[in-house]
Amino acid sequence: MYKGGNSFLKASDLFVQCLENEGVEYIFGIPGEENTDLIDSLIGSKIEFVLVHHEQAAAFMADVYGRLTGKPGVCLATLGPGATNLLTGIGDAYLDRSPVVAITGQAGLDRIHKESHQYVDIIGVFEKVTKWNQQIRVPKTIPEIIRKAFKVAVSEKPGAVHIELPEDIAMADTEGKPLQVTPIPLSCPDEAEIKKAAEIINRASKPIILAGNGVIRDKASESLRKFAEEKNIPVVNTFMSKGVLPSDHPLTLFTVGMQAKDYVLCGFDQADLIITIGYDFVEYLPKYWNDEAMNLIVHIDSLSAEVDEYYPLAAELVGNVGRAVELLSPHVEKKELWPGVKKLKAQLDEKLHADDEVSGSPVKPQHILADIKKAGKEEAIIISDVGAHKVWVARMYQPDQPNHTIISNGWASMGIAVPGAIAAKLAHPDKPVIAVTGDGGFLMNGVELATAKRLGLAFVVVIFHDSKFGLIEWKQLNKFNRTNDIQFKDPDFMEFAESFGAKGVKVKHSDELLPALKDALNSKEIVLIDVDVDYSENVKLSKTLGDYICKL
Repeated sequence: MYKGGNSFLKASDLFVQCLENEGVEYIFGIPGEENTDLIDSLIGSKIEFVLVHHEQAAAFMADVYGRLTGKPGVCLATLGPGATNLLTGIGDAYLDRSPVVAITGQAGLDRIHKESHQYVDIIGVFEKVTKWNQQIRVPKTIPEIIRKAFKVAVSEKPGAVHIELPEDIAMADTEGKPLQVTPIPLSCPDEAEIKKAAEIINRASKPIILAGNGVIRDKASESLRKFAEEKNIPVVNTFMSKGVLPSDHPLTLFTVGMQAKDYVLCGFDQADLIITIGYDFVEYLPKYWNDEAMNLIVHIDSLSAEVDEYYPLAAELVGNVGRAVELLSPHVEKKELWPGVKKLKAQLDEKLHADDEVSGSPVKPQHILADIKKAGKEEAIIISDVGAHKVWVARMYQPDQPNHTIISNGWASMGIAVPGAIAAKLAHPDKPVIAVTGDGGFLMNGVELATAKRLGLAFVVVIFHDSKFGLIEWKQLNKFNRTNDIQFKDPDFMEFAESFGAKGVKVKHSDELLPALKDALNSKEIVLIDVDVDYSENVKLSKTLGDYICKL
């Protein structure tokens, strides 16, 4: 690395040393004039810079990498438009609790007090979508700022942080060395509150567990499963915690989060206590599943509960989620599984799989997801974009492992699937990865197929093709019984894929899909499967969900 006079080194060199000290493997981003010193300092570093085609994609990659690994994903942009292009992905990381460190360049300190080319207050812009947000003004503070950024990013609840590095600071001579990385200690709930919670659970005859994103973040799925099995308590998961129980587990009541009669479908209307474990309000507000505040809540999470009139707390266990569940377990008596659970489970199984094998053209979304699960053999990491297909993934797709279905939920941003698939493949190169997207979402960041090809990655992209913004059509039909301005014309996706060196496969009939998926996953290359989807099922789903009410 560059050395200045005496024992000094360039600030950007120290910055890279600190990133290496934090265990950073990848930086996703685009170079620019104001971050050129930092890019130059990466020469010879063990950190791989992943050059992308849009900064939004870089932030999505960092977001998904953080969710899958638990380590901060890192993204980089220059000042002005480069920095603001990161915002969508940073917002996603912020609301979906993914550890991300965003780094942006900036004009020199000598010109930020006045009107200046490409200068805006990026610290101010990022303030509302980051946990912590700091401009480096003194080079020797770099080790402290980077250590704090990484610590804040992973501390519960995780999220995005931002560091701004002005160009004159980056090129300055400085002294310093990286600070020691120390683990964050596990916290435990109060013993008296544990006993209180246990007494409340022991008095309940029909408790239900609502498992949220915190179970995944704290790697507490095994603790949750053991607790549910030992105490015979059914489990409902949010979109963000799919796979905390396998899909065929007798205690799983699947996924909540669509608002349309979900509290009934999952048995909340019959419960007399809900035990929320690692649940974030941003996942699915309490008023949608406890609209009359009819159920008391035992709250188990890393932080104290948000105040909400629909969330009446009976007890709070605040601490590491897995540890809290393990400490609670010895005090809770085994329950008799209340009679309606098996009936409800059977009805849900029937509903979820009723159309899995329906053959035809165009292809029903249920059939597409069933074939994706068959082809993935319970090992595939699914990255869902946002659109009509996301609702079907959320409702119908039930993985058998935690952290194998990534959904943009709190921020609900289109365009995440292809960048997310790149990050997933870098994080888990030995696992099959499938990006599930609509044609609208795909076209937002489909250009990143070029990035994937350059990196030598192999994954599958499945496009639900309807030449419209299907989810908006769904909403318009439900509200007005008519649609407006939601249709567009797609390119030829086969030619699109081939222009990036990927393989394109067109599927018009359901019988063609499973063989195409199996061939794609075995091909060791990027394969785009363009499926004509029958979205006439959308409105049908929203209108019939409430018909599946189980009177327990």
